[in-house]
Amino acid sequence: IRSEAGGGLVLMLSAVLAMLVANSPLAAVYASTLSAHVGGLSVLHWINDGLMAVFFLLVGLEIKRELIEGELRTWPDRVLPGVGALGGMIGPALIFVALTWKEPAMLSGWAIPMATDIAFALGVMSLLGPRVPTSLKILLTALAIVDDLAAVAVIALFYTTELSGLMLGLAVTTLAALAILNRAGVVRLSPYLLLGVLLWYFVLRSGVHATIAGVLLGMSIPLKAEGAGESPLHRLEHGLQPWSAFLIVPIFGFANAGVSLAGMTWATLTHPVTLGVATGLFVGKQAGVFGFMKLAIRAGLAGRPEGVGALQFYGMSLLCGIGFNMSLFIGLLAYPGKPDLEAATKIGVLLGSSISMAAGALALVLGAKRNAPA
Repeated sequence: IRSEAGGGLVLMLSAVLAMLVANSPLAAVYASTLSAHVGGLSVLHWINDGLMAVFFLLVGLEIKRELIEGELRTWPDRVLPGVGALGGMIGPALIFVALTWKEPAMLSGWAIPMATDIAFALGVMSLLGPRVPTSLKILLTALAIVDDLAAVAVIALFYTTELSGLMLGLAVTTLAALAILNRAGVVRLSPYLLLGVLLWYFVLRSGVHATIAGVLLGMSIPLKAEGAGESPLHRLEHGLQPWSAFLIVPIFGFANAGVSLAGMTWATLTHPVTLGVATGLFVGKQAGVFGFMKLAIRAGLAGRPEGVGALQFYGMSLLCGIGFNMSLFIGLLAYPGKPDLEAATKIGVLLGSSISMAAGALALVLGAKRNAPA
């Protein structure tokens, strides 16, 4: 549980379990449970908009910490992961659009293969142990943080429904109250969390996706502490990390990764969305991340991490194609109420992520052997 690989392993297990259940006699129970309504929302809705808001709260905390005191605290530190993240957005999006441009209804999924699943990617690296240099793990973490920030911006800008002026105004007012608490030096977490619940409700009703409230709340939590104690941000981050890694994200994976393989044909695997997502993750992500980073290094804008060989560097780029968690999430936003496109998205995410994971692990192992002292 304490290892970095733990969360990734549990997420992998939840995805496998979801596929087994969705293709077993329990499939009808699985589907009916997720569609059952509780308190005005379906169980799936509560998971995707409620539980995942907590995951996005953790994302907001991590982004703030990395920008202020972590691996992204200075502009030179931000260049290489920033350039890599940019390439990792452009490459997959271009491939997806190239494969779906003839079908306007499918184009809204252009952002699905852009995301990197940090839990999966770091989990694979951690399983390889000392064969992966620490500097490469740090670079992947920084790149994934920038990638998460970009994904949040994409969700807010491109996957927002009709806006409610009243609810949006109440959300802004609540956000202002959080900022006032921060400026006033309040270090107790309870006022922030209570206002955070209100912020989530107002954002949910405003038309902006409710998980954005989690990121905004995370960015408002103070990083400075009174005296020598632990800051509110660190306390909340440490408290949420195990719940997110071992409960929230696996529940999301189990609820969203299940897709029936009954009647699957070659046409299913060659569906434009399936191909666009899978190819975008495996080909577009590695090409964008590796290509843009190499250009930045050759241009003298950044240096390659210390002790990292070319093949290891490429292996990390391959692991960026593991887009499981965030890719599935964006897919749900891109194709609401379209089960055929949702199924194609899930298959594409599973294929692209699996191939990227296997190829990335192989490249890292071979790279470690190549760099080993004689």
